[in-house]
Amino acid sequence: MRDFLEASNEELSKDPEQRARELSKRELPKRFYKDVTYVAGKDGFAIHLDGRTVKTPAKATLLLPTETLAAAVAAEWDAQETEIDPVRMPLTRIANSAQDAVRDRFREVVEDIVRYAGNDALCYRADDPESLVQTQASLWDPVVEWAGRLLDGRFVLIEGIIHKPQPETVLRAFGERLADETPLRLAALHTITGLTGSALLALAVRESYLDADAAWKAAHVEEDFNIERWGEDAEAAQLRARKKTEFEAAVLVLKDG
Repeated sequence: MRDFLEASNEELSKDPEQRARELSKRELPKRFYKDVTYVAGKDGFAIHLDGRTVKTPAKATLLLPTETLAAAVAAEWDAQETEIDPVRMPLTRIANSAQDAVRDRFREVVEDIVRYAGNDALCYRADDPESLVQTQASLWDPVVEWAGRLLDGRFVLIEGIIHKPQPETVLRAFGERLADETPLRLAALHTITGLTGSALLALAVRESYLDADAAWKAAHVEEDFNIERWGEDAEAAQLRARKKTEFEAAVLVLKDG
């Protein structure tokens, strides 16, 4: 399940030169349409390309639950130029995953997010330098403590990289909290979890404890620390920008899905 849902994340993790080489070996489909519209129906909003309905990879009609999301997905299709590049269509890919995979394997996706919570990045702390320790504490401690209160338990903090298990009662409560999600919103939560390395940050965005900017900042504490010390690599900056686009698409789903 994680392999299927995180295919886009794997694409985003590749450096620009690697991705260019791979794209040169496979031909992207050409843009074959002029007009992109969305049409309301009894089951949701469909995307039309010159009047033809967009299908998921499994050949189901792609449906969006709100006009806001339908307009955003239509904009992704309209933004394609001479070729159709799925990497530049994060909302479409999240919606495809929701319909083709998450709907039928809902519990597996919930369990995968809970596994992230059991190894959450926010629970693994540096022991030096002191400035990094303090920054992690200031940005991460409130989230960890809030999540513990929400789930009637407490997450264990770990210095270093040696794994320590989180309380089963807390993880069980986490999974139960996701049980009433829609497949689309669950796919978005999984995307945020994978991009940030933190199910707690995904939960915080879902519950409006953090806004998107605060969650993104918290997810990049160590990366920003290293940038301050050593400077920013241009290719790494491009990769981070692409990941943020994916992240923002998932946040939009949580807000309007």
